[in-house]
Amino acid sequence: MNRDDVPRYIVVEGPIGVGKTSLCKRLAESLSAELLLEGSDDNPFLEKFYQDPRAAALPVQLFFLFQRAQQIQALRQSDLFSPINVADFLMDKDRLFAQLNLDDDELRLYEQAYENLTLDVPQPDLVVYLQAPVEVLEKRVRQRGRSMEHHLDIEYLQQVADSYTRFFHYYNSAPLLIVNTEDIDLVNDNNDYKMLLDQVVQVKRGRHYFNPMHFEI
Repeated sequence: MNRDDVPRYIVVEGPIGVGKTSLCKRLAESLSAELLLEGSDDNPFLEKFYQDPRAAALPVQLFFLFQRAQQIQALRQSDLFSPINVADFLMDKDRLFAQLNLDDDELRLYEQAYENLTLDVPQPDLVVYLQAPVEVLEKRVRQRGRSMEHHLDIEYLQQVADSYTRFFHYYNSAPLLIVNTEDIDLVNDNNDYKMLLDQVVQVKRGRHYFNPMHFEI
Protein backbone atom coordinates (compact mmCIF):
# COMPACT_ATOMS: atom_id res chain seq x y z
CA MET A 1 0.00 0.00 0.00
CA ASN A 2 1.31 3.42 -0.98
CA ARG A 3 1.00 5.71 2.04
CA ASP A 4 0.69 8.68 -0.29
CA ASP A 5 -2.72 7.32 -1.36
CA VAL A 6 -4.05 7.07 2.19
CA PRO A 7 -6.24 9.90 3.58
CA ARG A 8 -4.19 11.84 6.11
CA TYR A 9 -7.01 12.41 8.60
CA ILE A 10 -9.56 9.59 8.96
CA VAL A 11 -12.51 9.69 11.34
CA VAL A 12 -14.56 6.60 12.25
CA GLU A 13 -18.01 7.45 13.59
CA GLY A 14 -21.25 5.76 14.57
CA PRO A 15 -23.62 5.13 17.46
CA ILE A 16 -22.77 3.59 20.81
CA GLY A 17 -21.64 -0.02 20.50
CA VAL A 18 -21.13 -0.07 16.73
CA GLY A 19 -17.38 -0.77 17.02
CA LYS A 20 -15.76 2.51 15.98
CA THR A 21 -12.95 2.49 18.56
CA SER A 22 -11.98 -1.12 17.80
CA LEU A 23 -11.87 -0.35 14.08
CA CYS A 24 -9.82 2.79 14.71
CA LYS A 25 -7.20 0.81 16.56
CA ARG A 26 -6.91 -1.71 13.74
CA LEU A 27 -6.73 1.00 11.08
CA ALA A 28 -4.05 2.85 13.02
CA GLU A 29 -1.99 -0.34 13.26
CA SER A 30 -2.35 -1.10 9.54
CA LEU A 31 -1.55 2.44 8.44
CA SER A 32 1.13 3.19 11.06
CA ALA A 33 -1.07 6.12 12.06
CA GLU A 34 -1.42 8.35 15.07
CA LEU A 35 -4.48 7.34 17.12
CA LEU A 36 -6.89 9.88 18.59
CA LEU A 37 -9.55 8.38 20.87
CA GLU A 38 -12.28 10.05 22.87
CA GLY A 39 -11.86 9.28 26.56
CA SER A 40 -15.30 8.13 27.63
CA ASP A 41 -13.88 6.42 30.70
CA ASP A 42 -12.34 9.74 31.78
CA ASN A 43 -15.70 11.50 31.98
CA PRO A 44 -16.66 11.47 35.69
CA PHE A 45 -20.28 12.34 34.87
CA LEU A 46 -20.97 9.57 32.37
CA GLU A 47 -22.04 6.86 34.80
CA LYS A 48 -24.30 9.39 36.56
CA PHE A 49 -25.80 10.25 33.18
CA TYR A 50 -26.67 6.63 32.43
CA GLN A 51 -28.31 6.36 35.88
CA ASP A 52 -30.17 9.70 35.73
CA PRO A 53 -29.90 11.35 32.28
CA ARG A 54 -31.88 14.45 33.20
CA ALA A 55 -29.71 15.33 36.20
CA ALA A 56 -26.30 14.80 34.59
CA ALA A 57 -26.90 15.75 30.94
CA LEU A 58 -25.26 19.18 31.00
CA PRO A 59 -22.04 18.31 32.89
CA VAL A 60 -21.49 15.13 30.87
CA GLN A 61 -21.95 17.07 27.64
CA LEU A 62 -19.69 19.97 28.60
CA PHE A 63 -16.96 17.60 29.77
CA PHE A 64 -16.98 15.83 26.41
CA LEU A 65 -17.01 19.16 24.56
CA PHE A 66 -13.98 20.51 26.44
CA GLN A 67 -12.14 17.19 26.13
CA ARG A 68 -12.74 16.85 22.38
CA ALA A 69 -11.92 20.49 21.71
CA GLN A 70 -8.60 20.04 23.52
CA GLN A 71 -7.79 16.94 21.48
CA ILE A 72 -8.67 18.68 18.21
CA GLN A 73 -6.55 21.67 19.23
CA ALA A 74 -3.56 19.36 19.69
CA LEU A 75 -4.29 17.78 16.31
CA ARG A 76 -4.53 21.18 14.65
CA GLN A 77 -1.15 22.19 16.03
CA SER A 78 0.51 19.01 14.79
CA ASP A 79 1.70 18.48 11.24
CA LEU A 80 -1.38 17.08 9.52
CA PHE A 81 0.58 16.63 6.31
CA SER A 82 3.18 14.29 7.76
CA PRO A 83 1.55 11.52 9.85
CA ILE A 84 -1.72 9.77 9.20
CA ASN A 85 -4.27 10.45 11.94
CA VAL A 86 -7.16 8.13 12.83
CA ALA A 87 -9.83 9.34 15.28
CA ASP A 88 -12.94 7.72 16.73
CA PHE A 89 -14.92 10.95 16.96
CA LEU A 90 -16.05 13.76 14.70
CA MET A 91 -16.20 17.14 16.40
CA ASP A 92 -19.49 17.94 14.65
CA LYS A 93 -21.20 15.00 16.36
CA ASP A 94 -20.77 16.54 19.80
CA ARG A 95 -23.67 18.84 18.96
CA LEU A 96 -25.73 15.80 17.92
CA PHE A 97 -25.64 14.45 21.49
CA ALA A 98 -26.23 17.91 22.97
CA GLN A 99 -29.40 18.34 20.94
CA LEU A 100 -30.55 14.89 22.01
CA ASN A 101 -29.81 15.21 25.74
CA LEU A 102 -30.14 18.87 26.79
CA ASP A 103 -33.19 21.01 27.45
CA ASP A 104 -33.58 24.38 25.72
CA ASP A 105 -31.81 26.51 28.36
CA GLU A 106 -28.92 24.03 28.67
CA LEU A 107 -28.59 23.82 24.91
CA ARG A 108 -28.27 27.59 24.58
CA LEU A 109 -25.46 27.57 27.14
CA TYR A 110 -23.80 24.64 25.40
CA GLU A 111 -24.02 26.33 21.99
CA GLN A 112 -22.15 29.38 23.29
CA ALA A 113 -19.29 27.17 24.47
CA TYR A 114 -19.37 25.09 21.28
CA GLU A 115 -19.08 28.09 18.97
CA ASN A 116 -16.05 29.41 20.85
CA LEU A 117 -14.27 26.08 21.11
CA THR A 118 -14.69 24.82 17.56
CA LEU A 119 -13.35 27.70 15.48
CA ASP A 120 -11.17 26.49 12.59
CA VAL A 121 -11.65 22.80 13.37
CA PRO A 122 -9.82 20.77 10.68
CA GLN A 123 -12.10 18.69 8.47
CA PRO A 124 -11.31 15.00 7.92
CA ASP A 125 -10.08 13.68 4.59
CA LEU A 126 -12.44 10.73 5.07
CA VAL A 127 -15.28 9.87 7.46
CA VAL A 128 -16.19 6.19 7.92
CA TYR A 129 -19.73 5.98 9.31
CA LEU A 130 -20.54 2.60 10.87
CA GLN A 131 -24.20 1.52 11.04
CA ALA A 132 -26.04 -1.38 12.68
CA PRO A 133 -29.64 -2.09 13.77
CA VAL A 134 -30.38 -1.13 17.35
CA GLU A 135 -30.73 -4.78 18.39
CA VAL A 136 -27.16 -5.39 17.21
CA LEU A 137 -25.94 -2.28 19.02
CA GLU A 138 -27.56 -3.44 22.26
CA LYS A 139 -25.99 -6.90 21.95
CA ARG A 140 -22.54 -5.43 21.36
CA VAL A 141 -22.89 -3.04 24.29
CA ARG A 142 -23.81 -5.93 26.58
CA GLN A 143 -20.94 -8.06 25.29
CA ARG A 144 -18.28 -5.48 26.09
CA GLY A 145 -19.48 -5.51 29.70
CA ARG A 146 -18.85 -1.96 30.87
CA SER A 147 -20.51 -1.58 34.25
CA MET A 148 -21.64 2.01 33.65
CA GLU A 149 -23.54 0.91 30.54
CA HIS A 150 -25.80 -1.49 32.46
CA HIS A 151 -28.32 1.35 32.74
CA LEU A 152 -28.26 2.08 29.00
CA ASP A 153 -31.65 1.15 27.54
CA ILE A 154 -32.63 0.24 24.00
CA GLU A 155 -34.90 3.30 23.64
CA TYR A 156 -31.95 5.63 24.14
CA LEU A 157 -29.81 3.57 21.75
CA GLN A 158 -32.56 3.92 19.13
CA GLN A 159 -32.65 7.69 19.63
CA VAL A 160 -28.88 7.88 19.19
CA ALA A 161 -28.94 5.70 16.08
CA ASP A 162 -31.75 7.78 14.57
CA SER A 163 -29.83 10.99 15.30
CA TYR A 164 -26.77 9.62 13.50
CA THR A 165 -28.92 8.62 10.53
CA ARG A 166 -30.33 12.14 10.23
CA PHE A 167 -26.93 13.75 10.74
CA PHE A 168 -25.16 11.77 8.03
CA HIS A 169 -28.08 12.01 5.62
CA TYR A 170 -27.14 15.68 5.20
CA TYR A 171 -23.39 15.43 5.89
CA ASN A 172 -21.20 16.75 3.07
CA SER A 173 -18.19 18.29 4.82
CA ALA A 174 -15.85 15.43 3.87
CA PRO A 175 -15.82 12.26 1.75
CA LEU A 176 -18.08 9.71 3.43
CA LEU A 177 -17.95 5.91 3.49
CA ILE A 178 -21.11 4.38 5.00
CA VAL A 179 -20.59 0.86 6.34
CA ASN A 180 -23.33 -1.60 7.30
CA THR A 181 -21.72 -3.66 10.08
CA GLU A 182 -24.69 -5.92 10.89
CA ASP A 183 -23.29 -9.05 9.22
CA ILE A 184 -19.57 -8.33 9.12
CA ASP A 185 -16.79 -8.37 11.69
CA LEU A 186 -14.21 -5.69 10.98
CA VAL A 187 -12.10 -6.55 14.02
CA ASN A 188 -11.80 -10.35 13.95
CA ASP A 189 -12.49 -11.26 10.31
CA ASN A 190 -9.46 -10.50 8.14
CA ASN A 191 -11.39 -10.74 4.87
CA ASP A 192 -14.02 -8.23 6.00
CA TYR A 193 -11.35 -5.90 7.28
CA LYS A 194 -9.19 -6.10 4.16
CA MET A 195 -12.18 -5.27 1.93
CA LEU A 196 -12.92 -2.22 4.06
CA LEU A 197 -9.27 -1.15 4.10
CA ASP A 198 -9.24 -1.26 0.30
CA GLN A 199 -12.27 1.04 0.28
CA VAL A 200 -10.69 3.45 2.74
CA VAL A 201 -7.73 3.92 0.42
CA GLN A 202 -9.88 4.31 -2.69
CA VAL A 203 -12.44 6.88 -1.49
CA LYS A 204 -11.33 10.39 -2.45
CA ARG A 205 -14.61 12.30 -2.73
CA GLY A 206 -18.36 11.96 -2.49
CA ARG A 207 -20.54 9.42 -0.68
CA HIS A 208 -19.94 5.67 -0.86
CA TYR A 209 -21.53 2.54 0.64
CA PHE A 210 -19.80 -0.61 1.88
CA ASN A 211 -22.18 -3.53 2.38
CA PRO A 212 -20.47 -6.80 1.37
CA MET A 213 -22.67 -9.82 0.91
CA HIS A 214 -21.79 -13.04 2.74
CA PHE A 215 -22.85 -16.32 1.19
CA GLU A 216 -22.78 -19.70 2.89
CA ILE A 217 -22.14 -22.76 0.71
